[in-house]
Amino acid sequence: MTKLTYKRSALFFFHFAGLPVLMVICVLMFSAVAQEAPAGKPLPDSENPIRITADSLITDPKNKTAEFTGHVLATQGDTTITSDKLKVYYKKGNPSGPASGMDAIVRMVAEGTVKIVLADTVAHTQHAEYFADQRIVVLTGPNSRIIDGNNTISGQKITLYRDDRRIHVAGTQKEQVEAFFYSDENILGAPKKKN
Repeated sequence: MTKLTYKRSALFFFHFAGLPVLMVICVLMFSAVAQEAPAGKPLPDSENPIRITADSLITDPKNKTAEFTGHVLATQGDTTITSDKLKVYYKKGNPSGPASGMDAIVRMVAEGTVKIVLADTVAHTQHAEYFADQRIVVLTGPNSRIIDGNNTISGQKITLYRDDRRIHVAGTQKEQVEAFFYSDENILGAPKKKN
């Protein structure tokens, strides 16, 4: 096992070829070289590099993992993850595919105080897992919640399907699913407030 320890402001910017850790973290589907977006449009997340800062990093090539601990901040495009710990699981990439032999992320696990920002949606939880092949984020723990504008959904387990933005929320007997939706319409026929 290789152990790399860095001070608080350690920066891991996976954007250039040749760095062994790049093979661990990079999820770029094309070249590891930066690409310009046409007409100033942002690149899709899969084409942006992942930038991770943390207090320390431990890589384990034998088990194909990289574990970031302490004040973790990971960003890719308009997605941001902050957590106490972030563990990345990877596999060998397809040698004939677009990533041409680069390792690919299989799963990511964030633990501690976890906050995920997906464009205009914010999620808070104690444990989050991302399954890359299905593009699914699973949040678990008490008071796990997703906030989208003024609307909030909370429960013990929340599954977010990134491709079609579906959400499945499960509660327990002690912690039921709770949702707050704001609308301009009086859908349920509640009495209007008098001025």
